Amino acid sequence: MPRDRKNADNLPTLTVIAGPTAVGKGTVVRELIQRYPSVYLSVSATTRPPRPGEIDGIHYHFVSEEEFSRRAAAGEFLEWALVHGKYRYGTLRQPIEEALADHRPAILEIDLDGVRQVKNTMPDAQFIFVAPPSWDELVARLVGRGTEGPEERERRLRTARTEMAAADEFDLIVVNDEVNRTVGELATLMRLT
Repeated sequence: MPRDRKNADNLPTLTVIAGPTAVGKGTVVRELIQRYPSVYLSVSATTRPPRPGEIDGIHYHFVSEEEFSRRAAAGEFLEWALVHGKYRYGTLRQPIEEALADHRPAILEIDLDGVRQVKNTMPDAQFIFVAPPSWDELVARLVGRGTEGPEERERRLRTARTEMAAADEFDLIVVNDEVNRTVGELATLMRLT
């Protein structure tokens, strides 16, 4: 049973979603936001280049290494991490704090290193691990995306093994076996229904 996620002022708190690459976190979170538009979805900053179709400020805030370093040094991130050993991603603190102060539930979709930082900076957040139905299904989803070459896929699968081993660090585990069911379960856990 999830803990009560209201703080002393009865404001909504943060829900943090993580899981291995290609588990479908993005698909599930997008569907949740479509169904519940009052939920604030944090837009991460990243140093990686945009993928085809990604729009700055919508999918990510695409920033240079120098800009990311400046913001990190200024304490503007709730969390940030080097992901897949290659690019930095971070959650800007101010928009999350503003959403919660406006009585809007907020959700972060971040990696394992980021989760560990948020556990220190916002321990009352709800931490949910999105798991695949099986390892074979996760591999099939990653290959089916067609966005990474063989070398990149192998690197992501190595990272996924580490992420899967950390599932017990989360408050709850939700298996993404079917998007509609998974979204419904997350909505219930976030007390949106």
